[in-house]
Formats: sequence, C-alpha cells, structure tokens
Amino acid sequence: MRATVVITTKNRREELLKAVASALAQTAQPEILVMDDGSTDGTSEIVARNYPSVQLHRSETSLGLIVQRNRAARLASSPVLFSLDDDAVFSTPGIVERTLREFDHPRVGAVAIPFIEVNGGPAVLQKARCPNGVFATHSFIGTAHALRRDVFRGLSGYREILVHQGEEEDYCIRMLNSGWITRCGNADPIHHFESPRRSWKRMDYYGARNKVMYAWHNVPPAYLPAHLMATTLMASIYSHHPARFVTRLRGVMAAYCLIAAGRASRHAVSASAYKLSRHLKRKGVVALEEIEYRLPGPFCPEIVPAAPVAAGAPPAPSSVPQ
Repeated sequence: MRATVVITTKNRREELLKAVASALAQTAQPEILVMDDGSTDGTSEIVARNYPSVQLHRSETSLGLIVQRNRAARLASSPVLFSLDDDAVFSTPGIVERTLREFDHPRVGAVAIPFIEVNGGPAVLQKARCPNGVFATHSFIGTAHALRRDVFRGLSGYREILVHQGEEEDYCIRMLNSGWITRCGNADPIHHFESPRRSWKRMDYYGARNKVMYAWHNVPPAYLPAHLMATTLMASIYSHHPARFVTRLRGVMAAYCLIAAGRASRHAVSASAYKLSRHLKRKGVVALEEIEYRLPGPFCPEIVPAAPVAAGAPPAPSSVPQ
C-alpha cells in the first residue's frame, strides 16, 4: 500500500524544511505534497530548490488549512493520506511504514498516530494500549494521523466552512456514522514542536465557533438542545481572561449567525453513532471488539455529503482575528 504525506504550511519556512526532510527519510518512500497557503517568506522557492522531488502546490492567496487538506486529497495518488504540520517531524524513518500496516482491519478508516508535544512534556499521546489488537478512539489530532483517501473523499472531506480548528472531530463522527473507526496507532511518535508563530486569538475565536458548529452539523434532534446549550456555555467561559472571553463569545455568536443565515448545513448522525462517539470520548481508548456490534456496515453505506463551503467564501459574518 502506498502513502502520500501532506504538509500544509504558511510562512514557516525553516520549520517546514525539517518536516519535509523527515518525510523524505521515511522507509515507505511516500509521495510528498507541500501545500503552501500563500506564504510570503520564500517558502515555495526554497522547497523547490532544496527538494525537487516534492510536489509543491502554492496558492497565491491564503485559503486556509482545511481547504488545503481537501485540495491535497484530490491531488494525491495514494490510497492513504498522512497529515503532518509544518512544525512537526517524523521522529524515526519507519513511522509511515508501521502505520500503513495498521489499516489491516476493514473497520479502520483512520489511524491516530502517536505524538509528543515536545515543548509541553514527554507524554506520548494517541498511542494504543498494547501492540496487539485494534483500539478505537473518538478523534485524532491534525498533525498526527493517516486516513483512507477513498473514505475521506466519499464523505466530502473536511467541512470547509469550519476554516480552522475542529475539523478532525467533525470528520471522525461522520466516519463513525458510516461504520469506520479511528484506530490508535503503535508507531514511534511524531514530534510536534508547537510554533510560537500562532495566533491564539484566532484559535480562541474558531475554537469556540466550531464547537457550536459541530453540534449544529452533527448532533441528532433529540440531543441537540441540551448539547447546544452546554456547548455554548462551555465554549464561552473556557477562559476567565476578559479579552479571551470576548474573543470566544464573538466566535459563538458568529456560529449562530451562520446558522440563522442558513449557511450551515445540517446532516445529523444517527443516535447510535452520536452515543458511541460520546462513549469513546469519555473512555479515551476502547478495544474494537467491545463496540463493533454498535457499528453499521464498514463500507460507508450511509455517506451523506458534507456540502463544504466553496473555497474563498467568507468564513463568518463578523471580522475574524488574525
């Protein structure tokens, strides 16, 4: 089985070079796609000069990480897509090869690859309980996962209306609704060096906004009022810092404006998929044999297109933090 490593980037030239070098060192010899989201620091030029074997796709204007990952899924030639942030690296050469072997079960639609937040401590996250057996989890992190390209495209990829943050959990519950699980991996960890060049204001805004959007898009009618109320409250008061509270509140209000304007499609998952996702989120990691009876057929019998917003559409009716 072949693999494509997708690296999305914007104005992190030096960090990106390390990510690309680690991908090129993989024993599986994956196809490598660098999606440059409108960088202005010479990123594309240095990648083209230093790594001519890498497929480079540059957008003149920024379209956002989610749009770029959807574009990469259309451009890739391999059946399995690996996602790596530009501030992360494969710690050893065998990670892609080991992870590919973990698609050996017909229920596995994605693998959450183990990773370490290097600047935050030594803990290895997203790792299976033991090397034997298949263990499911509720979602994966964007910088450390692999997924089946056919399933991803069949589910219309990530919802582009989300713009930034929260797309992984939204995708995973839709995948679960069609009978596919996210498997915890056993490979060596990806090392994530969280870049200091992050807009925490932007993350607060979209983090709160997209929690509300997740509920509206996915939660079944019987559970929606309570879930939406709890999400609205928690998303707003996540931080007691006054400035952060205002930013998060703006995000929540932006979500409700999108919903009121009819710009947020609603394709709720089944009640059983919703309850199973909540169960996985509470438990963290669960052996597949404990939950497989609760899954529908594993070959996407209930795929509903996510109707992503066209690239370039305004992400919200209010101004967005940069």
